[in-house]
Amino acid sequence: MIGVALAIWLAFQASSSEAVQHLHAGIEADKKGQLDLAVSEFKKATESDPTLAPAFLDLGQAYIEQRAYVSAVAPLKRALALSPNIEGGHQLLGYALLAQGYAVEAIPHLEKAKVEDALGIALLEAGRLPQAVSILQKALVKHPDDPDLLYYYGRASGLLSKQVFDELEARFPDSARAHQMMAQDYAALRDLPNAEKEFLEALRLRPQTANLHLELGELYARAQQWDKAEEQFRLETEAQPGSAEAAYRLGEALLQLGKFHDARLALVRSDQLRQDMPETLYQLGKAASLDGDDALAEKSWIHVLKLEKETPLAAQAHFGLAGLYRKQGKSAEASQEMESFRRLQKPASQTQDSQK
Repeated sequence: MIGVALAIWLAFQASSSEAVQHLHAGIEADKKGQLDLAVSEFKKATESDPTLAPAFLDLGQAYIEQRAYVSAVAPLKRALALSPNIEGGHQLLGYALLAQGYAVEAIPHLEKAKVEDALGIALLEAGRLPQAVSILQKALVKHPDDPDLLYYYGRASGLLSKQVFDELEARFPDSARAHQMMAQDYAALRDLPNAEKEFLEALRLRPQTANLHLELGELYARAQQWDKAEEQFRLETEAQPGSAEAAYRLGEALLQLGKFHDARLALVRSDQLRQDMPETLYQLGKAASLDGDDALAEKSWIHVLKLEKETPLAAQAHFGLAGLYRKQGKSAEASQEMESFRRLQKPASQTQDSQK
């Protein structure tokens, strides 16, 4: 950015003044990474010509490169006062202010510069959460692999969610949704008794609320209370017959209870509602195998391996196929599947060593 403003300025000036000489020297020092010298030269340029906006701009940027954000603000403000539309001025001043925690003051400059990532962060720090979430989401579309953006987007979304839930609890404390929210909080804390109490109260108030039975069933499943989990998952499938998740959870619970035939039916239903889900296909293979349907078990596990290659789920599918082929007397196929299983079970370091 250093030098761009200078080029514009020089287009209108035919001068070889002392200020311009210092400005040139500062630019050359900056290019060489000699920031202290660059700052010194830019200062001399501003002192030689207090109306030279590019010199103040470049001085501010040099301070930012030194992380001397406090020092950067004054020259950048001066540059904008002299030339309100100077290129990079609002962006640099926005950065300098935000770096010091002056988010509110930084926002209008970052808006003018149209710098979405920094603007989203400033909006977050200023507590303007809905706008922050929206802007950061746009920034992520352009830079999906930026871990900092993902962090700030997650933080903004979490705080906005908490803000909304706090309002829900404050305004409608006796509503089914408020009890559901409290149940979710207790579940996150692994407080089963209070979570169960709140879920049941939410269901008493609004029995047909979508996903309430599902969430209560998941609570029971985590506690290994599979009979209670089955009941809740079955109620959810009755309330929402089009929910692949509810059908999957019901099949999982039935498997745990040894009801293999019913588990297979539930998992087939889940697969029909949402195809190509590796977890569903793996459990379907397991249920089919235990129910005596070897053809469906083999088909399901092979399908898993088309979707998953080097994952723990792929390893389990290989293990299941090995047992299936061994039972069928297919020794070669069973040995091949066990070899694939063992390879995927090895620690990553051992796998890397074996490939050298």
